[in-house]
Amino acid sequence: MSSFFSEVLATLVRWCVRNEWGPLDTGQPVQRLNEYLRDRPRQRVAETRFGARFELDTQDLIQRYLYLFGVWEPHMAHWLKSRLRPGDVLVDVGANIGEFSILGSQLVGSREQVVAIEASPTFHRRLLQNAALNDCVNIRAVNVAVSEQRQKLTFVLASSQNMGANSIVPYEGSVESTFEIEALPLAEILKPDEVAKARVIKIDVEGAEGSVIRGLVTLLDVLPQDVEIAVEVTPERMVKLGDSVEELTAIMERHGFHPYRLPTDYTEAGYLKAIRHPVALDSADRRRDAADLLARRCRRAALKGTHRLPPPKAMATPG
Repeated sequence: MSSFFSEVLATLVRWCVRNEWGPLDTGQPVQRLNEYLRDRPRQRVAETRFGARFELDTQDLIQRYLYLFGVWEPHMAHWLKSRLRPGDVLVDVGANIGEFSILGSQLVGSREQVVAIEASPTFHRRLLQNAALNDCVNIRAVNVAVSEQRQKLTFVLASSQNMGANSIVPYEGSVESTFEIEALPLAEILKPDEVAKARVIKIDVEGAEGSVIRGLVTLLDVLPQDVEIAVEVTPERMVKLGDSVEELTAIMERHGFHPYRLPTDYTEAGYLKAIRHPVALDSADRRRDAADLLARRCRRAALKGTHRLPPPKAMATPG
């Protein structure tokens, strides 16, 4: 098939995905399109399902999914929409190019109410560009790593096909790039008014979750009563740094937080399903698979069977 017709077909399948056309439910045509966009990258400005615009390069996994599906981690996006209100503060640790920071910016009001923390200088610059593209004046972007103590950290990127996988976790294979940056505890990064108004603290740090939570301990008892903490846990990476999901949940529970789960599924079929049917939350807090671990101050009994996310129609379908 000629490159022209391949491009036309790719554009048509993407249109079907963006408009949730039923015959694509199996995910197979979408899987082929995903591979096509990875191997023949497009650089585009594209709109998400929540109306924001992003400069995207489809070689990278997160940017490709934003371009293809219009959302990254649809369950998390729906969950944030159900939590954040004007006047709240979102703390986004591991903000990447700003996919959740900009969503939060739209939800919390016009003042400086989003703290977007990103270690990668490249992603920090892209975050600032995307914030400007969407006229987000309420984002405080901080180019620093987060840890349990002040120190210098070295980040490793194995492949530019998943640039969001920058990590301090030891890696034995060949690497594409590295960078070194200062790390601080979250308690030293946040301003007093940001701590006082924090509604959601979202942490996605590719295996270094344990260190970030230990650096947050001094704030856990002074954060607002309704604060919720979302941590993307990757058990196999945590182990390489001497951490575990069990230790992380134990810390949270000692300070009155009860964990529950928001499953993640990065398959194409899983994304199509998640966009249409957000899942109910799960209170099983010690399962060892990868998931977004969420924690809040509430009785465990209240977690079971009572939390369903808003229906998918709450998000607009982009053109």
